[in-house]
Amino acid sequence: QVQLVESGGGLVQPGGSLRLSCAASGTILSIYRMGWYRQAPGKERELVATITSDGGGYYAEPVKGRFTISKDNAKNTVYLQMNSLKPEDTAVYYCNAHKMVYPRAEYWGQGTQVTVSS
Repeated sequence: QVQLVESGGGLVQPGGSLRLSCAASGTILSIYRMGWYRQAPGKERELVATITSDGGGYYAEPVKGRFTISKDNAKNTVYLQMNSLKPEDTAVYYCNAHKMVYPRAEYWGQGTQVTVSS
């Protein structure tokens, strides 16, 4: 069983920055693809960014150039640096871990609220 704990959310003005953290309960980053997703009220959960074990990143179009995903294998922690925040970034942000070796497995954190408002 893998536990993921997000932190770093909060209220920020448009144009501001936040850094989210996701701490994993075990040494998993070498075999899991990590990701950040977000969900606004009444909307579907959507992919924000992913990072593979070798550090390769993928970003959804709305956040390209503004968000950066990174990880620290020694700390079993993945980060999401969020810059130039917009009101449409407001959502609950979830950390995700997808196991890349068999048997496959997937885990989710509890979420952290990000609110971008003047």
